[in-house]
Amino acid sequence: MKKTKSIPNYDVKTRLSHAGRNPDESFGLINTPVTRGSTILFDSLAKLDNHDQTYTYGRLGNPSTRSVENIITELENAHNTALTPSGLNAITTAILSCTKTGSEILVADSAYEPTRNLCNDLLSKFNITTKYYDPRIGAKIEDLISKKTSAIFLESPGSLTFEIQDLPLITKIAKKHDITTIIDNSWASPLFYRPLDLGVDIVIHAGTKMFVGHSDVMSGTISCNEKAWGAVKKTHNLTGTCASPDDAFLIARGLRTLSVRMERHEKSAIKLAKWLEKQPLVKSVIHPALPSHPDHAIFKRDFSGSGSLFSIILQQAPRKALAAMVEGLELFGMGYSWGGYESLVLPADPSRIRTAVPWEEKGQLLRIHVGLESVKDLKADLKAGLKRYEEVRNASLALGG
Repeated sequence: MKKTKSIPNYDVKTRLSHAGRNPDESFGLINTPVTRGSTILFDSLAKLDNHDQTYTYGRLGNPSTRSVENIITELENAHNTALTPSGLNAITTAILSCTKTGSEILVADSAYEPTRNLCNDLLSKFNITTKYYDPRIGAKIEDLISKKTSAIFLESPGSLTFEIQDLPLITKIAKKHDITTIIDNSWASPLFYRPLDLGVDIVIHAGTKMFVGHSDVMSGTISCNEKAWGAVKKTHNLTGTCASPDDAFLIARGLRTLSVRMERHEKSAIKLAKWLEKQPLVKSVIHPALPSHPDHAIFKRDFSGSGSLFSIILQQAPRKALAAMVEGLELFGMGYSWGGYESLVLPADPSRIRTAVPWEEKGQLLRIHVGLESVKDLKADLKAGLKRYEEVRNASLALGG
């Protein structure tokens, strides 16, 4: 039986099927078995003194977790990867690795809300200042950099509002000032976007979403270039961050079908987004892969594909119209997260959190995750929902509401 080898010349679809597993070390089993355990024995005092063996303690990793880290490292073209128990933990660990008391971090105003909560609540307790910036700031980000700036956090596209950031330009400026750059790459996955190749130092993922693909595991990953890896790994160890080997097994399972799912999600999402652009009650569709998106040119330059997630803005209507629409949907569930096989819709209001660039859109924003269902059926579900929305809206307008 031959050992599975990772050869960069293989297509990503092939690498997803073979990377991170080694049947020779797993009694011939195709998938790396779940390895549970805390205590790991040393067979000599010298090895104990020097921690001179592959695995030393359960919290610091085992074959199950390492197999997933190896897959992500290959996909991201990274120096190394750390597995975490959630996407938010990946964000926290990455940010803590490159900040200290008295330092400052620049964060895209379109970042995931829990990232903002981390910065506003936890980092502030350690006298770490956060400055939020326009995600479309481009070269002007240099004007915000001070002697205290130690990190720039990017998210492209932005959460809810899907701005695309000019990554090569921002990372070039960051390197000039010796500032660490971090990006959340959960939307496109490394199949469609390779931030490390564009100059970023640290890439994080909410593995809960596209990597797992089944809405049944919480996970996160942190992939780094060689420069950033030492600080990230040290922080990862110091905070006692560890992922369950059972979860690691399920993440690996999801990764094997990532390319198939991403292709389906992408095609279905674009079809649905184009259809929604033609619906009278939809003011706008915010999807970077559509020519109507203001950052479409940057998207085409830097991305090779798009994700399952986008937003729409509905014509303004009372809250009860929104309730009539979303509560009657049969295929679109209403809830947080995304990336699974099931379609989701989430009403949101970016104006609650935006500071650098106030959100002044009066219409209702709906974030849509397109799952693996038939696009025809999804259209029918949304069409019926928009009809309910229109009926309640018209009744309210007739009453002068």
